[in-house]
Amino acid sequence: MTEMNRQVLFRREPRGLPVVDDFEIVETPMPEPGEGQFLIANQYLSLDPYMRMLMGGGWMFRGGAMTPGQVMVGRTLGTVIESRHPDYKPGDTVVGRVGWQTHVVSDGSDLDFKITPRDDVTATAYLGACGSNGATAWVGLKLVGGAKAGETVLVSAAAGSVGSAVGQIAKTMDCRAIGIAGGPEKCRIVTEEFGFDACCDYKRDDLKAQLAAVAGDGIDVYFDNVGAEMLDMVMPMLNRRARVPVCGVLSQYNAEGERYGVKNTRLLFDKSLRLEGFLLADFQDSWDQARADLENLVGEDRLRYRETIAEGLDNAPEAFIGMLQGRNIGKQLVQLA
Repeated sequence: MTEMNRQVLFRREPRGLPVVDDFEIVETPMPEPGEGQFLIANQYLSLDPYMRMLMGGGWMFRGGAMTPGQVMVGRTLGTVIESRHPDYKPGDTVVGRVGWQTHVVSDGSDLDFKITPRDDVTATAYLGACGSNGATAWVGLKLVGGAKAGETVLVSAAAGSVGSAVGQIAKTMDCRAIGIAGGPEKCRIVTEEFGFDACCDYKRDDLKAQLAAVAGDGIDVYFDNVGAEMLDMVMPMLNRRARVPVCGVLSQYNAEGERYGVKNTRLLFDKSLRLEGFLLADFQDSWDQARADLENLVGEDRLRYRETIAEGLDNAPEAFIGMLQGRNIGKQLVQLA
């Protein structure tokens, strides 16, 4: 039997939280590389919240929504199995935004980087702690947030791949790290495994009191992954000239109707705050430095990470939906091969 390529397509715009029927799984003929191209067999697929914005809802992220029938956008880790390109040979391991599929032909322009193997860094880390998630944490904290030694850093979604990296990087910079996560088990992981100084449980009804109890002299950097009511709650606790790198708005991706409008904007002026949304793509000149630093931190066991792994491409839609609901801890991956 001829081997086929399996793909997950974007079928329709979700109403609120996506459902499995918003995706379509198809089989297509195995692609063949032309001159200057190579064939990749994908081993792992990364699932990330930004993909929900690309499924519609009025977001302008990366030019707006995908079109029905398009292969779902996403990063993969794969191995070159056939090549007609001088810079890529069979056996090379690569990371790139090549979509939810088992195989793909590339000319290299849609790849992030080729992995140089290290004994102290596992391959899947390059989709998380040493990949785009870790680099997002590094860029957001250091370049956008301008964190400095002695400052207090607060991170929402602290048990996730980006949030957990933010707090750990902050600790290596001699900052105090406070997390916000959902449920006592995630909070335990944030403090005991990821080494945060404290973690507040947003699923309790006293989050504001929890934050006030651990904020100390106030918050200097709030790394925001959630937005909306949580941002409003945090803003009064920010110190003068605090910075708020906005990495995502998890609370709003699946919102129906009018989205939440932040109310405490007066504090931007009153406290001379800086609130800045950012995209990793805008900092490409820093990617190599970020990845080198992250590799060293992982290799030295100073940056720990968790992975939640679903098995098989057929389970990717359900794993994606679960990730949007917070059912994962750390990086959500799908093992393809």
